[in-house]
Amino acid sequence: MSTSLMLFTRDLRVRDNPALAAACRADRTVPLFVFDDALLDGPFAAPNRVRFLLDALADLRESLRGRGGDLVMRRGDPVTEVARLARETGATELFLADERSAYARRRLAGLEELDLKVTACPGITVVPPGDLTPSGGDHYRVFTPYWRAWEASRWRPAAATPRAVRLPPGLTAGPLPDLTALTAGTPSPDLAEGGETAGRRRLARWLRDDAADYDEVHDDLAADRTSRLSPYLKFGCVSPREAAEAGPTGFRRQLAWRDFHHQVAAAFPDLPRADYRPRGRRWNHDEDAFAAWCEGLTGVPIVDAGMRQLQREGFMHNRARLVTASFLTRDLGIDWRRGLGHFNDWLADGDIADNAGNWQWVAGTGNSTRPDQVMNPLRQASRYDPSGAYVRRHLPELADLEGRTAHHPWTLPPDRRGALAYPPPILDLD
Repeated sequence: MSTSLMLFTRDLRVRDNPALAAACRADRTVPLFVFDDALLDGPFAAPNRVRFLLDALADLRESLRGRGGDLVMRRGDPVTEVARLARETGATELFLADERSAYARRRLAGLEELDLKVTACPGITVVPPGDLTPSGGDHYRVFTPYWRAWEASRWRPAAATPRAVRLPPGLTAGPLPDLTALTAGTPSPDLAEGGETAGRRRLARWLRDDAADYDEVHDDLAADRTSRLSPYLKFGCVSPREAAEAGPTGFRRQLAWRDFHHQVAAAFPDLPRADYRPRGRRWNHDEDAFAAWCEGLTGVPIVDAGMRQLQREGFMHNRARLVTASFLTRDLGIDWRRGLGHFNDWLADGDIADNAGNWQWVAGTGNSTRPDQVMNPLRQASRYDPSGAYVRRHLPELADLEGRTAHHPWTLPPDRRGALAYPPPILDLD
C-alpha cells in the first residue's frame, strides 16, 4: 500500500488545499504539523499568532478526525521530523504548500535531500510567485501592470476536499501543546478565534453583509466593515483563491496586492531587512518617540487609536496601518524596520512578505511610484474618521469629546484639556 506525508505549514484547511488533495490520492496519508523552534524562538514567539495557530490546528485536527484521520503533532526541526516519520510509516512521498520565503526555501531544500519524492503545491496565494513576469524581468516592480496581468490570468481550479483520510495503523498523533509551552507572552484580549471553521464563518458573513459595499466602506475606520480575513489568509485557514473568486473587484485588488508583495519577496528575499530601493535616508533614533508610538501615547489621536487597537485585538484596520506607519517613518523619521518588528510582535496576520512590502511602500523605500508621499494624520482623520468614532472607540481618555474635537484635543480650553488623562502631541503637527 502506498503512503504519503502531508506537511501542513501555512495551509491549515481541508477545503481547496491542493497539497492535501494530492497527498490523499495515496492509500494512506499522514497529515503532519511540526512546531519548529526556529520559528517559535522560545519565549519570544508572538503570542497572538501562537494562540491563533493553536486554534487553527485544533480545528484542523477535528476536520481530519471527522474524515477518519488525525493531525500528527511533532516539535523540532521539520526535516528531521519528516525523515523520522517517513521511516516509521514507510512513506515514499511528501506534499506541502509552495512558499518562497528565505526560510521556506531552506526548509524545502532540506526536505528534498531526503529519500522522498517531494511535491510543493500552490495554495498560499491566488497566483503563485513567478507565474506572472514582465517582459525582460523576473518580477513586477510596480503594482498596476501586475494587477492587470493578475486579473487577466487563469487561476488554478479548486482542489477537491478529501472525503476520507486513512492513517497507517499504530501511529501516535501526539497532543496539541498548551499555549504556555510555546510562548511566555499573553495574547490580546480581543483576539479573533482562529481556524478554518471560524474563517469560513467570517467569510460567509462578510460576503452576506458587507462585500457589496466594499469599495465605499473599506477605508471607513469607524464602520469597521473590512473583511477581517487577513489572519485566516496568513495561516491558510481560508483559501485565497476561493476568497478572490467570491469577493468584489476592490477586494480582489487587495488580494492582488498580497500576491504582488509575495512575488517581490520571492525575488528579493531581504525585503524584511533591507531597502528594496535604497534612497540614502538617515533615520532618527529617538527611543522615547518610538516608545510613545508603540504604546499609543503620541498625543495624536488617530495614530494612538490604531496602536491601541493593535494591542487589544492583534489586528489593525488597514487605513490605520497606513496612517501609523507613515507617522513613524515620515513624521518621526524612525526606521521602518522598527515599525515592522513591532507589528510582527502583535499582528495575528503578521505575514512577512505583505507586512514588509507595505512598510517599505509607506516609507518610500519599496514599490511605491510616489516615494515622497506623506500621509498627514489630521487630514487622514478628517477623511476616514470624520465623526471621531474610531478614536473614541479605542481611546477611552477621549470618549467624552464631541465629534471632530476628538482628533485635536490640544485645541480645547486649558481647564478641559488639563482634565484629560491624555498626553500632548510629541511633535508640532502644523
